[in-house]
Amino acid sequence: MFKPLPVAIGLRYLRAKRRNGFISFISMASILGIALGVTVLITTLAVMSGFQKEIRDRLLQMSAHATVSADGEPMANWQHAIDVATKDPRVAGAAPYIEIQGMLSGARVQGAIVQGIDPAQESKVSVLAEKMTKGSLDELKPGEFNIVLGKELAIWLGVDVGDNVVATLAEVQGTPMGAMPRVKRFTVSGIFEAGSNEVDRGVAFTNMQDMERVLRMDGVTGVRLKMHDMDQAYTVARDLAVNLNGYYRVSDWTQENANLYHSLRMEKTVMGILLSLIIAMGAFNLVSSQVMLVTDKQADIAILRTLGLTPGGVMQVFMVQGTLIGVFGTIAGVIGGIALTLNLERILGLIESAFNIKLLPEDVYYITGLPTDMQTGDIVTITVVALLMSFAATLYPAWRAARTQPAEALRYE
Repeated sequence: MFKPLPVAIGLRYLRAKRRNGFISFISMASILGIALGVTVLITTLAVMSGFQKEIRDRLLQMSAHATVSADGEPMANWQHAIDVATKDPRVAGAAPYIEIQGMLSGARVQGAIVQGIDPAQESKVSVLAEKMTKGSLDELKPGEFNIVLGKELAIWLGVDVGDNVVATLAEVQGTPMGAMPRVKRFTVSGIFEAGSNEVDRGVAFTNMQDMERVLRMDGVTGVRLKMHDMDQAYTVARDLAVNLNGYYRVSDWTQENANLYHSLRMEKTVMGILLSLIIAMGAFNLVSSQVMLVTDKQADIAILRTLGLTPGGVMQVFMVQGTLIGVFGTIAGVIGGIALTLNLERILGLIESAFNIKLLPEDVYYITGLPTDMQTGDIVTITVVALLMSFAATLYPAWRAARTQPAEALRYE
């Protein structure tokens, strides 16, 4: 089968046994170094993506993907907004809500977000009913002024189901003594556990109609939306606001959790850059092996030059040979990274059993097992970076080979 001469010679150099065994050792070390770097990088980014997805899902299971609220005043036409939203095929569910900051008082005092919800429609946008550990969400009946607390919040306040808490809300009312915050006593009818400390300690739920009465509102704060594809949350919410023909504030989950969202992405990016240095170390070994190979093949290069091979052809010979080493290392690394990621939880279990330790305590991380999420984009990016580094590592040795002078190389042969 016909092959270009530089490719044929490069492949022959790759298969041939070397007179200098140390060069072969360095070449194998280069392959292993690149493979190790790719394997570690794929596994690490998969674990970080898994943790990011786990944290995101835990936050979003108790809140909406997006919200549409009136600009500084109650939304009176929320029923119409829900009707318009549910007709959009991108929307999985919609429900009204009232939200206000408040101070809850029991044995101790704790600030929290108090949300008024419609228990009948809440399941369309969150899994609050499934997270109830005591009581039921159906106990939030209009006129009874019941409240549901997160587990951590209830422990901090020192209350349980059947106890009372006093809510001091960030809404003032005029009294003969001047402006005073609205205060209302609620009865704890249930406790939930979302698995996120931010939610379990900072959010409480009550009936929407009760909150309307306490705050003397004629409407709700806004409408919460759950999407089939959460990445389209802002676009769908904006389209809904435009269709309602008014001034509305649109917010999605990336804005509500902006600090956490950006810190997780930055963490993953920085970790990817740092671990890419392992691949770079393999590429440096590749430079060393290629330089030594060029020195070892001085006579062969001189003969090829005298037979008419151009300097560019000589350069291509060693670029092919070095690039193939990088390709083999990258392929081995991708296979190893995928295999390690798929079996990582099993390996973690074996380590815990062998040393009788718990690497991921559930009471600290709120998770069971080691979450992983291999993303095709990450694997493609890592593969491209490894191949580019390998290709770049061949340029200088190949350039040195192209500068070889036949007369000087053959002088002592």
